[in-house]
Amino acid sequence: MAGAGAFDEIRGTPGDPAGRPEFARLSQWIETTPASELDRRQKAAEAAFRQLGITFAVYGEEESAERIIPFDIVPRIFTAGEWASLSEGLVQRVEAINAFLTDVYGERKILKDKIVPEELILANPQFRPMLAGARPPHGVFAHICGIDLVRTGPDEFWVLEDNARTPSGVSYMLENREAMLRLCPELFEQFDVKPIDSYPDALLETLQSVSPRSRGAEATCVLLTPGHFNSAFYEHSFLADSMGIELVEAADLEVDDDKVWMRTIEGRVQVDVIYRRIDDDYLDPLVFKPDSLLGVPGIIAAYMAGNVALVNAPGTGIADDKAIYSYMPEIVKYYSGGDAKLPNVETYRCREADALQYTLENLDKLVVKLVDGSGGYGMLVGPTATRAQIEEFRAALIAEPQRYIAQPTLALSTVPTLTESGVAPRHVDFRPFVLSGAKGVTVTPGGLTRVALREGSLVVNSSQGGGTKDSLILAGPGGAA
Repeated sequence: MAGAGAFDEIRGTPGDPAGRPEFARLSQWIETTPASELDRRQKAAEAAFRQLGITFAVYGEEESAERIIPFDIVPRIFTAGEWASLSEGLVQRVEAINAFLTDVYGERKILKDKIVPEELILANPQFRPMLAGARPPHGVFAHICGIDLVRTGPDEFWVLEDNARTPSGVSYMLENREAMLRLCPELFEQFDVKPIDSYPDALLETLQSVSPRSRGAEATCVLLTPGHFNSAFYEHSFLADSMGIELVEAADLEVDDDKVWMRTIEGRVQVDVIYRRIDDDYLDPLVFKPDSLLGVPGIIAAYMAGNVALVNAPGTGIADDKAIYSYMPEIVKYYSGGDAKLPNVETYRCREADALQYTLENLDKLVVKLVDGSGGYGMLVGPTATRAQIEEFRAALIAEPQRYIAQPTLALSTVPTLTESGVAPRHVDFRPFVLSGAKGVTVTPGGLTRVALREGSLVVNSSQGGGTKDSLILAGPGGAA
């Protein structure tokens, strides 16, 4: 049964008769709203998403390559106290990520002090040696981070993953809230919920703040997309439109005299900040993949000359590599001087002999991941895997142990979710979005709750059958409106 032995975010710890009284109003709403009405509202939300074109790509399928992400009408709630603690930990972690990136592309003190093995950085495919010495405008490398969190108890939150390259999903956060405000207004009358509709303004302010030339409204910012065939194109166009900036492709830009220019019908306009949704490898054919048609020739030279800000900066992938993730507690302590307020999930580095042996002996109990994997691909969930899948991973681990990490299978918390048989507990994770600009680090008071819709499943990725929920952050004690 889904949720057996897991922390229920509504009822509390298994066997606790007191439950969580602060969520009594949400429980009452669930119990008094007929399942047929919840289903009607959910279908209305999904119909609106389909009309808007909010889809994602499913790779490897011959049919229905574009799908909407399933939306669940039952929201998730965080109390004001929970959110205050999470925010402190997120700010500390993102500040450490930026300090780490500044260091590894600069003086490399953390390597000299042997906090992280040198070969793990310098031989890592996500480390870009051609960017050594880079000094992005105002010293910010990771302007937008999506930190994936999981919960196992009342006060037990863990960082599962750091997304510091081109984190996606914020448009789903915003559209989920719009759907809830329209379809379930009574919830927002009962609860004092922090708004998230200012996120596009906050993102634009972040972009403008890191302009190497004039800041504020004088800065020319654009969003660089691979094009409408990209699985996240809806999000690209949504954010550009919400911020009031140009959505551009590579053909709209050119580099001249180490400056980036945008072609317009009125002539060329110098670009100050590029929010790029193109991976490093395709960003500049003169530096990375020479056959890339998605990037802009010379854009890295303009960046290295300090004439344009790239958001996020190229090379940030080294900070969210899963092998580096295993050192994040030490990295946070090294740069902040204190212990990490948000702990890591225990991680076995399969590149180390003892960890590899333990992993091979316990494959049926562990989650095994590629260090550079994403989207739920290249992952083994031991307790639900077939014998053939386990043996396939065993062979891969023996052949290339350095490409993998392993983690215990956590009892992820559950929240009420509308299923075909009614409301039932399903496992969730949470991706809050953190912005870093010239004025510091801010945490958006919301995020993307991803839910494993299949009973018993721990995999929340949309590409693997997961869905999303609205995440309500309560503004004060009790959260009453």
